[in-house]
Amino acid sequence: MATDTRTGEWSIQNLARAAGTTSRTLRHYGQLGLLPPSRIGANGYRYYDQDSLLRLQRILLLRELGLGLPVIAEVLAGEQDTAAALRTHLDLLKQEQERIVRLIDSVRTTLHKTERGEQLVAAEVFDGFDHTRYKDEVIERWGEKAYTSSDAWYRSLTEEQKRQFGQDCLDIAADFGRAHAAGLPVDSEQVRAITARHRDWIALGWGNREVTADAFIGLGEMYVADPRFGANYDKHGEGTAAYVRDAMKSYAEAVMR
Repeated sequence: MATDTRTGEWSIQNLARAAGTTSRTLRHYGQLGLLPPSRIGANGYRYYDQDSLLRLQRILLLRELGLGLPVIAEVLAGEQDTAAALRTHLDLLKQEQERIVRLIDSVRTTLHKTERGEQLVAAEVFDGFDHTRYKDEVIERWGEKAYTSSDAWYRSLTEEQKRQFGQDCLDIAADFGRAHAAGLPVDSEQVRAITARHRDWIALGWGNREVTADAFIGLGEMYVADPRFGANYDKHGEGTAAYVRDAMKSYAEAVMR
């Protein structure tokens, strides 16, 4: 990580690069009071010292545990000494350990049912997942309103509605996989129908907000660029994520513009 040898500071760009995040995210943390810069230069640039480095490490560790930024702020504000911070972190790690065990059981159940050709149950498939885990990424890509409306909508659902929403996701992904395996063109009537269902599912998940053509295309690109999302489709056959991306782009340009 590049530092200024005279001051031992990091620029916002260098700190973001080293931490694997973005300057925009660091500025967002600063606006929330989570990570204020150690100083702001005469040119308006933000600079961070070693204390900032340690604080960012703490923030990122807590984010890895799935905590939202307001909770992280409370955790950091309540820490009095190193021992207290470590005890808090240990408790959170134990909670995360329990969640990971649930995820392992969920994947194992899904694997066994897939191998036996049994019907998947959304509640089992998504057990252990936290829909708020990518809050910062959603805000960074689409803005605060996109997250808040989606989050409010999801929290308003009954458990049965949440299960159905998850099952619809599974069904759409499986239908894309079958279409890809059958060699159907992405602009065919059958694939367009699946893509329309996918668009409606996304709009619903975004709190019944309109999905623009550009946002739809951008989301499709993310399916391929981010392996966490691509795996949801490629498990139905290698190349399915790219197929979905192409179908979304074709649909957006032909139907949504």
